[in-house]
Amino acid sequence: MIPKRKLGKQGLEVSAMGLGCMGMSFGFGPPADTKEMVSLIRSAVERGVTFFDTAEVYGPFINEELVGEALAPFRDRVVIATKFGFAPAANGEARWSLLNSRPDHIKEVAEASLKRLKIDSIDLFYQHRVDPDVPIEDVAGAVKDLMREGKVKHFGLSEAGVATIRRAHAVQPVTALQSEYSLWHRAPETDVIPTLEELGIGFVPFSPLGKGFLAGRIDAKTTFDKSDFRNISPRFGAQAREANQAFVDLLALVAARKRATPAQIALAWLLAQKPWIVPIPGTTKPARLEENLGAIELELGGDDLREIDAAASKLTVQGARYPEALEKLTGR
Repeated sequence: MIPKRKLGKQGLEVSAMGLGCMGMSFGFGPPADTKEMVSLIRSAVERGVTFFDTAEVYGPFINEELVGEALAPFRDRVVIATKFGFAPAANGEARWSLLNSRPDHIKEVAEASLKRLKIDSIDLFYQHRVDPDVPIEDVAGAVKDLMREGKVKHFGLSEAGVATIRRAHAVQPVTALQSEYSLWHRAPETDVIPTLEELGIGFVPFSPLGKGFLAGRIDAKTTFDKSDFRNISPRFGAQAREANQAFVDLLALVAARKRATPAQIALAWLLAQKPWIVPIPGTTKPARLEENLGAIELELGGDDLREIDAAASKLTVQGARYPEALEKLTGR
């Protein structure tokens, strides 16, 4: 079975690797077949995965419904994380530009998420992005109220900056921060990770495989479905992909020696950074699930890590993660 890790000091224990469910419904093309995704999620549970990530805005709404259906038979064995903070339109459009973390809205989202997820309490409730129009103290206070009512067990933040993390944590201890972190996005190492360590907050890296790029199956010629987010990501422009291939080549070099895959090296590298880091790679394919979970058993020694760091330090990532408007929503 998969070993467990503790996310921070608030008592939340989960499998060393979780499953990000967004891509099953949203972001990387049309929604996948519901029955197949229910089967995939349930096979993850049987393999020992206990940590599943979703959000109301994924779809919107349909990803929470999928996760709720898939995990209903296993409620006592799993930890479900979801998020508030965006304001999806009634017609189902995901409006990434419109934030809403007003306390009354947070409580409305919690009630709706509980129903879609078919649960009595949300294990981990993240603010999806920091809302500059609502003091973080008010956000933390609203989640604290939900915790008192038994509707939420743990409070989390996503893509928040250090000052926000500290202010929120002072009102209601933060269990986990979810932000992008991988070998080709290492910005959290500068001040976020040291702050999390100081405060006793766990770290949940999303896109630990660089939205699929670090797995080594995407090149400059790859085309994406018209609804795939990567079409608008500067980092996935054809020229950027060609330049960023150097990161995949580095992973492949280590993988060949370790009899592993580039994806497994990328995930093992993350797991080796801190014992309170729990990555949540996503997939819609059973074979990829097995591949990703195989990284847990892969041990990178000190020499391996130094080699990877030394080689990566000579590489420069080409292209921003997000278009400018979305990049502004991070790190606040």
